[in-house]
Amino acid sequence: METISFARGVPAPQLLPIAELADCAKTAIERDGAAALLYGHTLGYQPLREWIGERHGVDPVRVVVTNGSLQAFHFVLSAFAGAGRVIVERPTYDRPRKILSGFDEVALDDGGLDVDELERLLDGGERPAFLYTIPTFQNPAGVTLSEERRRRLAELASARPLRILEDDPYGLVRFEGEPLPTLFELEGGRNVMYSSSFSKTIAPGLRVGYVIVPEEIATGLEARPGDRRGRHVRSRRGLRRRAELGPSRLQLRLARRDRRGCIAAGWASPCCGGGEPAVAAPRRGLQSRG
Repeated sequence: METISFARGVPAPQLLPIAELADCAKTAIERDGAAALLYGHTLGYQPLREWIGERHGVDPVRVVVTNGSLQAFHFVLSAFAGAGRVIVERPTYDRPRKILSGFDEVALDDGGLDVDELERLLDGGERPAFLYTIPTFQNPAGVTLSEERRRRLAELASARPLRILEDDPYGLVRFEGEPLPTLFELEGGRNVMYSSSFSKTIAPGLRVGYVIVPEEIATGLEARPGDRRGRHVRSRRGLRRRAELGPSRLQLRLARRDRRGCIAAGWASPCCGGGEPAVAAPRRGLQSRG
């Protein structure tokens, strides 16, 4: 019997768009020639940065293409080194916890981040470096921050001011319902930075994510020496082509929704005890609850 793992938020291998990605890579190399195999711009492939900037309504100079969204966390952390402690959710994604030498925590409940507790923490100490939050389909709790709390948190970011890194790798992996506005959209992107990844929507092996930061931070990253040049240039060029294929993304989402339905039906089968499912079928996302 084949085992289906729920341990990680990884797309099913059967749903990876292998043929389309191969075609995109071929198109990128045939179109760009040797340039597709040479070092690229420090901040990422420019046409992809422009596409991301257009999608989020920001100047592409603020967009930094990364090797997955975790590198975006590293960049923001390095930009605010020495500026205070980082606040994370309790629980939160395990990788930032392993990276940070120390941090403060704010609890989650069914409505997401407890904004009242966050305010008490801010009132009782020094200004933090930033708040790291996954408001949509939070990993690992699966909860989604309510719209009312999103608006409160966006207002808090502007009033304090409070820097926020909004990590949103799961927002586009939605089975049903309307998406909630992001913190970045609500606050206007002044104190809220936004990161995401193509790992959940296309394929994790591409290792392509991005972060939208203030222009001065992007400029600082560009001037900083390091090993960023040339990472996954070909995949980024191919991904720019893949981003244009809207119908295939819809097909992928529908396929995931169908698989969700099959799993929910299995939970209710006699072999699982019958009756109502022991776990509610998720309405959205790879990391979701209820």
